[in-house]
Formats: sequence, structure tokens, C-alpha cells
Amino acid sequence: MPDIVHILDKELLTREDLIRLLTVTSKAERDLIFQKAAKVRSENVGKNVYLRGLIEFSNRCEKNCLYCGIRTGNAQVERYCLEEDEVIACAQHAFENNYGSVVIQSGERTNEDFIIKIDNLVRKIKILSHGKLGITLSCGDQSKETYQRWFDSGAHRYLLRFEASDPDLYYKIHPNNKKHFLLNRLNSLQYLKETGYQVGSGMMIGLPGQTPENLADDLLMLKMLNVDMVGMGPYIEHKDTPLFEKRDQLLPKDERLALSLLMIAVLRILMPDINIAAATALDSLADDGRMQAICSGANVLMPNFTPLKYRENYFLYENKPYLTEADALIKKINESGNLNGYQIKFGEWGDSKHFANRVKGLGFDS
Repeated sequence: MPDIVHILDKELLTREDLIRLLTVTSKAERDLIFQKAAKVRSENVGKNVYLRGLIEFSNRCEKNCLYCGIRTGNAQVERYCLEEDEVIACAQHAFENNYGSVVIQSGERTNEDFIIKIDNLVRKIKILSHGKLGITLSCGDQSKETYQRWFDSGAHRYLLRFEASDPDLYYKIHPNNKKHFLLNRLNSLQYLKETGYQVGSGMMIGLPGQTPENLADDLLMLKMLNVDMVGMGPYIEHKDTPLFEKRDQLLPKDERLALSLLMIAVLRILMPDINIAAATALDSLADDGRMQAICSGANVLMPNFTPLKYRENYFLYENKPYLTEADALIKKINESGNLNGYQIKFGEWGDSKHFANRVKGLGFDS
């Protein structure tokens, strides 16, 4: 079996290296990986932690993904869509509290009314912040024309997770039909890159039937796609979904957390200059899950700015944290002071250094 120290000294990691790193069993080996990730992070993106104020615009969705609590087939959820003035108020709050960016996240819809609403929101957020708030969108598969429209209006980052790169596993968690084709997802990521966005993707960790080989391939898919940012987190079951039937196949929560942190560390080593978000779902597994993620290699936090009366209806999974206090995460971090020297940065976009390097590599100004 390859020695961990030897693997961590390599400039390029193979699939076999990744599998070995993701299957370590001893605390000593894990600590070596985390130490390496911390070193790589400091050398490439520094110790800053960037903020994105999350606005969950709507839980209406055309997709029927088998793991998701807001899937169109779930009749138990109360559907909502924020009014424009509610979104603007969230963005204003983020701006007044010196956040550098906001994220507009939504269930996936492709109708013209939805497209126009997102377009208007992007434009108005740019106006209210005098262009100072960065805008990330996470609104699913769209046409290339829609991506261009939103980009021209002022959005500059887009997160679109592929969830699982192995086709067999992908179609165990998605219906196999034209609304859910994996190829459509990959094509969308290419469209986003061609449009000029900073492009993000990611996957779920700890799915029923998922193997270390699957996870290694997911990491290599991110590398092949040459993404600028990653949002990945643990799979957490939801009782009103078909995948809930396979909950007996899941790793215990502490093991899912440990694997998620290991994935963050290994990804940081594999792609040193990208942005990595500390997923909200981590705090469903441990009170300080996101803070552990920051110490494992993540450098983005997304506190929730969605109005409280809507948050309980944006349950993608069970036990979602922070339903009662908009700024609970920042308050918790400030009280604990437990970020091991990492510094939360207010008033900065915190753009991906990988994006800047990628654009320069194409011969354009960043």
C-alpha cells in the first residue's frame, strides 16, 4: 500500500492516489492530509474566508431528483417564491452589513417568467449596491441564451452541481429522463464557462451505494471540468423522498462528516487555487461542521439571509441548521474564535484565484 507521505509529496495525484487518501483509517494519516491541505491553502489562497449572503428565492422546481426535499413530486412541502421587494431587502441587509457577495439560489425552472424575475433581481441588486455586491446564481440548467442574459445583467458566478459523475450512481439518485440527463448538466457547465462566469460545481458525499472510487472520480471530474469553485457536502436524507428508503445503507453521521472533511482537504491539494464552500449541511452533522470545513481547506461561508418565515420550506434535507437567526453563523464564529488563524473578510468579493489564472491562461485580462 502506497505511503501517505510519498503521495502527499507528489506534484500530480493519480486516481489510485486519491482513493488511497480517501480511505485512510488512522488519525495520524488523516492529520498528515489536513496539514498538507492547510499548507497548500495558505500558499495559494491565503487564510481569508469570504462571505456570501444566501437568499433562497423559491422552492418551486421542475426537477424530480430522488434525494431532494423540494422535488416536484413532493406534495408535502408548501411552495413559495419571494416577492421582488423581499429579495431586495435581503440584498440591502447584506450590503449594509458589509458582505461582499450574495447568492440567489432556487429550485430549477426554465419558464420565461422565472428568467425575467432573476434578470430583474440581478439588475436591481447591482443598482442598490452601486455595483459593489458580487452576485452568484444557483438556479439550475438553463439555455445558453439565459446564462448570457443573466451574465450581461451583472451575475458573475454560477454554481451548478453534478451531484455524481458516475452514470450508474447518477441515475440511482435522478430519474432517467430528458429533464435529468447527466450530459445536459455537463453541457450547462460548458455553456457557463463559455459565457464568462466563474463556474462552480460539486457533488454529494456519502450517498447510498457510493464508493471511494466514485468519490475519486468525482474529484477528477472537477479537475477535468477545470472549475473555479466547488460546493460539495454530505448527503443527508429527507423522509419525503424516494431515496429515504435506502437510509439503512448510509454511513453514520460522524463518519459522513469525517469523509466530507477529508474530501475538502484532498480537493484543496488537488486544485490548490479554487474557492471551496463550507456546505450548510455540515452543520447538520456537527454543531461546528462548517468551522471544521474551514480548517480542512474551505474558504467560503454562506450565512442564510432568507426571511425566516420561508426557511422551513426550503428543506432540501432533514435537520437543516439556522432556522431562527439570520446571522447565527457569524455570531457563533465570533463567540468561539475558533478558526485557527483564518480571517473572515467583509466587503470583498473573494473571487476565485483559479478563475483569474484560467482567464490569463487563455490570453485575456482577468
